[in-house]
Amino acid sequence: MKLSDLQFDASGLIPVTVQSALDNRVLMMAYMSRESIRLSLETGETHFYSRSRKEIWHKGLTSGNTQELISLHADCDKDGLLAVVRESGPACHTGKRSCFENFEALELE
Repeated sequence: MKLSDLQFDASGLIPVTVQSALDNRVLMMAYMSRESIRLSLETGETHFYSRSRKEIWHKGLTSGNTQELISLHADCDKDGLLAVVRESGPACHTGKRSCFENFEALELE
C-alpha cells in the first residue's frame, strides 16, 4: 500500500490507534499527517500531528517514552491506521501505560 492510497480528512489528518506489540493492549489514539507518517516510517519511531499545537511531535522526545514502530496498517476503508509499537515507557501524558487505563463506559444521559 502507498501513502497516496490513504484517505485523509479535510485537515490532512488520519486517526491512528497505537497498540503494544508486547500484549496487544491499546495504548493511545492520535492523528498522523502525511509528513508524520513519512517520519515514522523513516526513523522507526512514532511521530504524530498535534491538532492543538498544529505541529508534528516525536513521541517521547521530551519524556523519553518513545515508541519503536513495528508496523503500520490501514483499515479496510483506508481512513484509519493501526500502529503496532514496542513502547519504552508510558504512552499517556498522565504517566499511565495506556490512555485507556481509567476510562468509564459511555452511557446515555
